[in-house]
Amino acid sequence: MDIHQIASIMKHLIFITALFVLSCNEKTQHTAQGNLQEDSQESDKIKVLNFATFHMGNTSDSKSVEFDEQNRKNQEDAKKIAQMISAFGPTVICVEVPASESEELNTEYTKYLKSPNKASTYYGEVGLVAFEVGRINNVEKLYGIDYRLEYNYNINNDLKNEIDSATFNNFQSNPFASIPELNIFEEGLSLAEKLSRMNHPKFLDFLITANADILTYVGSKNGYEGADEAAEYYKRNLRIYSNLNRLPLTKKDRVFILSGGSHTAFLNEFMQRSLKYEVVNTFDYLK
Repeated sequence: MDIHQIASIMKHLIFITALFVLSCNEKTQHTAQGNLQEDSQESDKIKVLNFATFHMGNTSDSKSVEFDEQNRKNQEDAKKIAQMISAFGPTVICVEVPASESEELNTEYTKYLKSPNKASTYYGEVGLVAFEVGRINNVEKLYGIDYRLEYNYNINNDLKNEIDSATFNNFQSNPFASIPELNIFEEGLSLAEKLSRMNHPKFLDFLITANADILTYVGSKNGYEGADEAAEYYKRNLRIYSNLNRLPLTKKDRVFILSGGSHTAFLNEFMQRSLKYEVVNTFDYLK
């Protein structure tokens, strides 16, 4: 190989290297532009504070947290929670009240606005927390987004379980085995501590298991009775989400949702994949 051939090969190598560098630069620019567009889309989403609570009034839940909504200290503690949440600055408030009862909901809310020193126990946490958040932030009305749908929590008692009774019974005998540090029934917890545990991501996952997924271990030999009941609970939460999507929201709105923990858990799942909503960190406000 003479010197001219070597020079020719070197020129080709330099040319190929230059093309490679340019290609990499273009890819980097496209990636950066893609990230900017993604960030822009994120910032355009409606901010949502999706807040889990136990029911502070009467409830049909199979197991409930003891809480006397008539107790003066409990009412004051609930107001403190409302003040923390108010830092989010919501323009829209959604609560676990059936959408069909929105007129009654806002009648009670109006009564509270006229006499805020008199605690409202309407739907427990709705009156004690959501009404005060609305008052502080000058929200004109609240939205009920619940959809009532009965399902059988206790399907295991109605049949001989032929799927996996061991897994089901082990969970039922000690549901907090995997998250003992988040047991909300532990004695001596303040309201803020209970709500802090309830809003922990692991606890929210636990609530989906406890209220729905655990039932997939229940059924007759060739049946899907447990799974069908779990599907009813998924259906209820999808309808709650659909009710949220019906609201006339704008990108400037900031939405506060107050509901029982399992609904919060499902809504988080739905909204994390949403093209419309961005769920904010609850612990930026619950301190």
